[in-house]
Amino acid sequence: MSFTNRIETDVADVYRAVFSETTDDAFVVAPAAASVERLVTVLDGLDSPPTVRLLAFDSTLKDVLDDFLVASTAADLIDEGTLSLGTIEEAGTGQLIVTDETVVSLVTAGQRVAALGTDDGEFVANANERSEERWEASSSYSLRTPPLSRIRETMAEAFDPGVRDDFDAVLASLDTARGDGDGLDEVTISLLVAAKNEELLYDISKWGEDTGVASKATFSRTKTRLEEMGLLDTTKVPIDVGRPRLRLLLGDERLSEADADELAAVATGILSTDAS
Repeated sequence: MSFTNRIETDVADVYRAVFSETTDDAFVVAPAAASVERLVTVLDGLDSPPTVRLLAFDSTLKDVLDDFLVASTAADLIDEGTLSLGTIEEAGTGQLIVTDETVVSLVTAGQRVAALGTDDGEFVANANERSEERWEASSSYSLRTPPLSRIRETMAEAFDPGVRDDFDAVLASLDTARGDGDGLDEVTISLLVAAKNEELLYDISKWGEDTGVASKATFSRTKTRLEEMGLLDTTKVPIDVGRPRLRLLLGDERLSEADADELAAVATGILSTDAS
């Protein structure tokens, strides 16, 4: 493979160019946070992706994988054997993509990224050897977010089809899902979708805990917070034995009137208004 040096506005274009030429092993070393996010997106979109070992700072991975959209997709790639995560403490030679045939150095300047590559055999061999050594010395990064495919599959099994359809529509409408003021988190999304379909709090929280999305306690706390903010409401449903269970309802008329693909934007708008 002969890599042509290039300047791009998006590092995703560099990854596509490199990975389209190889289906073998590759290292991605010391990428910036935005580069990790783009890497996950590109790998997820390739029909025959290489097996990538990602060496990044622990803080970088924590920041990027705090986004449920990125983390759940990365979890799928890990399950498939396409992606592995390792943490490093020093950048070393900087941001690199290393394959069996080429080494590409990434240099970011403003809104543009330069990709400078070489296919010199000795240099490539040395870069692979050094990357292998760093991988062996790295610490494995444990991703606790469940794979998106598992989340969707179990949701379809646990609830009526409309719940997963609405869940998919909400995710598709989002650029990020962090829940830190920059989007809604996965628990909030799940509760809003459950309320739109008038599901029981017990059922959605049990599903969430069984799937690994979050604990029942986290679902309960989030439900209480959203109820206090007026986004959710509940009604008691008697059962034969024990305390009545709570059916989730949307607590704001604007949410009730919104389609699923508008639900996140409307909820975010309400939360922003209340915060101000």
